[in-house]
Amino acid sequence: MDGLPSGINDVGDPSGPAGLFPSGHTLYVAIGVGDVGMEGPVPGTTVPNPGGPSSPLFSSVLAIHFSAHVEKTTAGFTLTTADEQALASGQKVTLSNVGGDKITIELVVNFPNFISNPLPFFADNIRLSNPYDLVAVGNQLYVTDGGRNLVWQVDVNSGAFSVLAAFPPLANPLPFGPPFIDAVPTGIAYSDGQLLVTLFRGFPFPPGASEVRAVDPETGAQAPFITGLSSAIDVLSFRSKGDTDYLVLQFSTDMLAGNPGSLLRFETPTSTPTIVADCLITPTSMTLDEKTDTLYITELGTGRVVSVPILP
Repeated sequence: MDGLPSGINDVGDPSGPAGLFPSGHTLYVAIGVGDVGMEGPVPGTTVPNPGGPSSPLFSSVLAIHFSAHVEKTTAGFTLTTADEQALASGQKVTLSNVGGDKITIELVVNFPNFISNPLPFFADNIRLSNPYDLVAVGNQLYVTDGGRNLVWQVDVNSGAFSVLAAFPPLANPLPFGPPFIDAVPTGIAYSDGQLLVTLFRGFPFPPGASEVRAVDPETGAQAPFITGLSSAIDVLSFRSKGDTDYLVLQFSTDMLAGNPGSLLRFETPTSTPTIVADCLITPTSMTLDEKTDTLYITELGTGRVVSVPILP
């Protein structure tokens, strides 16, 4: 699909469609913050884009409904600006492609683009919402928000949403950088009745400060699950030899040094991991084909999807 909303965010990076989660013949798509905000007049601050965002669908989740036939074809669809406006107003949009196939799109939830976040030295500062990844469990969506440092819970049928869990900042242990470091939740997965959420952590990226948190989807209670990581950005679990193993994707093994990313395999949350791959270039997400035991990883900087065999 072409034409999905995207824009340059407040730190100068492209932002648009982020997390994907298929459920039957529906694909849920998390749309990031886009160009809602921009860098403020004081370093480290953010203000609303004075021209307004280029799309009304930033910081939202879309549902794309398609048939089995569409799933097996490669003819694409295009979303227009008028379609975006219709979706934002609550209408369903039906698109057709050159082959005569049709898909239907609807807006599941549109989160607030930002909240006021005044600072002692800059009262007009804001904090942006930035959905990154999502998972569906029954009729509930759980969406990580790397800007607001939380997980949203969304009812698929009604669109009602609330904060399931918020992640507090961490005191900066390094002699440089801000006094506190944001959690920056990124990847999310559902495993054995709990949500697993990667906390990437913000600048200055202290070694070992990144982790995977376990979150109760009923109560929002949270606890450390896998700790001592570096810029963890995605996580998944899979069955191996009768028990559960965990894969953790790291954006970099040392953010400040610019080291490549890595893929780690844990037999238990507290075991010493096996390094599956250590040459990944800015990896951002992964998915496992359990029929072939092949892991597919997206790389942001290279624009590639790479495959990695995973031993059962």
